[in-house]
Amino acid sequence: MGLEVPRFIWTTRIEEALRFANEKGYPVVAKVVSPKILHKSDQKGVVVGIEGDHELREAFERFQRMDGFAGILVEEMVSGVELIIGSKIDYQFGPVVLLGIGGTGVEIYQDVSLRMAPLSPRDVEGMAGCLKGRRLLEGYRGAEPVNVAKLTELLRIFSNLVTELGKSVKSIDLNPVICSSNRCVIADARIIL
Repeated sequence: MGLEVPRFIWTTRIEEALRFANEKGYPVVAKVVSPKILHKSDQKGVVVGIEGDHELREAFERFQRMDGFAGILVEEMVSGVELIIGSKIDYQFGPVVLLGIGGTGVEIYQDVSLRMAPLSPRDVEGMAGCLKGRRLLEGYRGAEPVNVAKLTELLRIFSNLVTELGKSVKSIDLNPVICSSNRCVIADARIIL
């Protein structure tokens, strides 16, 4: 489909989590899986930069005590600019797509741009250009610029998907989407039916 996610394992067994981390290589990210936890980071259900078996085991044991524990996701670490890509169905306009500066500070920065789906490459260019944080995408202070072609491709595929899904999905949040000079990876997602 063209939507890239980190290499990962979802498991309820610490042995499988450890095997994956050792085969893939540290550092890794661990996330709790629970239908009762909507915002994992607010509940301390995300641990980034895990460097070894002991830290991964500690995260797993803590996650097991969380409400509705259904497993652990262990993922490769991905670095780059954190963005949010989202959609909702507007009662007047139909599917609307959002692009913004993402991560845990998305509610603080409120730096987003909206367009009606489906998106054209020109729409994506306009959305990125409207962001106050667009300089982060362009390679601020010596950082490599984001791969605009990958970001455009991701947004176009996503907008086509939400157009196809129509009213069967109330909203989708991809946050963070981590974009670098060579990839745009969906590190986490929330879908509300």
